[in-house]
Amino acid sequence: MRIGSIEVGGGAPLVLISGLNVIEEEGATLECAATLRDLAERHDVPLVFKASFDKANRSSIHSFRGPGLDEGLRILARVKREFGLPVTTDVHDPAQAKPAAEVIDCLQIPAFLCRQTDLVAACASTGRPLNFKKGQFLAPDDMRLAVEKANHFGAQGVMVTERGAAFGYHDLVVDIRGFAALREFAPLCFDATHAAQRPGAGVNASGGRREDVAPLARAAVAAGIDALFVEGHPQPEQAPCDGPSQIDFAALDRLVGECAALDRALRPARR
Repeated sequence: MRIGSIEVGGGAPLVLISGLNVIEEEGATLECAATLRDLAERHDVPLVFKASFDKANRSSIHSFRGPGLDEGLRILARVKREFGLPVTTDVHDPAQAKPAAEVIDCLQIPAFLCRQTDLVAACASTGRPLNFKKGQFLAPDDMRLAVEKANHFGAQGVMVTERGAAFGYHDLVVDIRGFAALREFAPLCFDATHAAQRPGAGVNASGGRREDVAPLARAAVAAGIDALFVEGHPQPEQAPCDGPSQIDFAALDRLVGECAALDRALRPARR
């Protein structure tokens, strides 16, 4: 599949999907995009910029959700125009699919909604490629049906993102054994940020262990992923959403360098 001009899977170089968990304000989003563009160029890694315009599945009614559809798409369009980056964002409602597709290069289906047929149909019918976040409640093989569903409705390429499986209460576990099964029917992305979450373990919010992000990402690259999803923030402790599982840009820079080196070393064996 392709996201904009970037090839994903089929032996292509590792793709970085990175940005803010949620758009906080325009200036900070543009600064983030500039930082990530320079980081990706430094490590010769293709970059897709990600930021959410609305976090519709927050734990608390008091949680920050973002600027909303219209303002969020305007800001993402500016990122795309000024930095030359393909952009992705999550879509939570079928009515959002068509307007989002006018700006967004790859529509992301949230994990909790990966089986919602009306949402999948609306996103697939736009002609944009889709990225399914695998539900924490699904086995790897279960995602084959989601991919088939998207293809049935005309999706122009489908990728699946692994982000861990529910493990008891307030915890996730990443089973590397499932990576090969997922890659049998779709390019595979690994979400190192949300795999480091501890769902519901914070104060009215999800917790997380950002120290787990780097080892999980390195293990995933070694296991043969096609894309790596990692969110960054200039001050993770101050991030309004998922701060405990986000890393700062200096840590992200080191991690991308390590993962790019692993990918270059191992890619010939994965073709």
